[in-house]
Amino acid sequence: MRYIQKAEYGVPPSTSIDESDPLFVQAIARAMQVLSAFHAAGKPLTLNEIAAAGGLGKSGAQRVVHTLRQLGYVERDADDRGYVPGIRILDHTRDYLRLNPLVARASPVLMELRRTVRERVDLSLRDGLRLVYAARLQSKRETFFATLVGQSVPIYCTSGGRAVMAHMSDAEVDEIIERSERREITPKTITDPGAIRAKVQEARENGYALALEEILQGEIAIATALVAPDGTPLGAIHIAGSLSEWDAETFCRRFAPLAGEAAGAINRF
Repeated sequence: MRYIQKAEYGVPPSTSIDESDPLFVQAIARAMQVLSAFHAAGKPLTLNEIAAAGGLGKSGAQRVVHTLRQLGYVERDADDRGYVPGIRILDHTRDYLRLNPLVARASPVLMELRRTVRERVDLSLRDGLRLVYAARLQSKRETFFATLVGQSVPIYCTSGGRAVMAHMSDAEVDEIIERSERREITPKTITDPGAIRAKVQEARENGYALALEEILQGEIAIATALVAPDGTPLGAIHIAGSLSEWDAETFCRRFAPLAGEAAGAINRF
């Protein structure tokens, strides 16, 4: 019996996977390892790079890549420098977004919020130690990569993450802090456990969470949590702006009530 961390499959290590489970299909797992190899890639990957990133032998990676290529989930890049994800991946992204009830009911609320605030509005969903953006309504100044659905950020140092943790017990917050890598993404990223706990407590008291330049330099972001009927935090709504245009006090005074109203409207469904 071998237990492995989910990180081996390119996703956060929130639980262990028992490979000896008779229902666990190794071939599917290997295919997901290959697809996950592209998560951190900045260019097309060679077969050797896919094998190394996916923890597979070259022959095994070759068979999986060949199969996925036949099915349209992996392609050669336009310049024939290596492999990239295929267009059929987008079919599954669409399926997730249209069939997720939280995303579906949040979408009209987010669009109205974006029209009102005229700044970037995001919807993130919790996945273990990270938040994954399921919707990103950009502002006039955004770069391409800052608007991609599927982009993920750590819980410990983001406004959305602190809004989520504000709805957890102290023990759950401590567990997240302990298990997080807590690296400095920018010079302003808060990594000290005590300071993170203080920011979570601040979010509990204010009803929203604030982060200044912890993910992107020059960015200010506030967030309010989205919760299930039993109070379990599912994700967050974010409003993000530029510190070249806003100071923290004015930004929070103007936008925190609007974020709270939007989250409340979604939570009431």
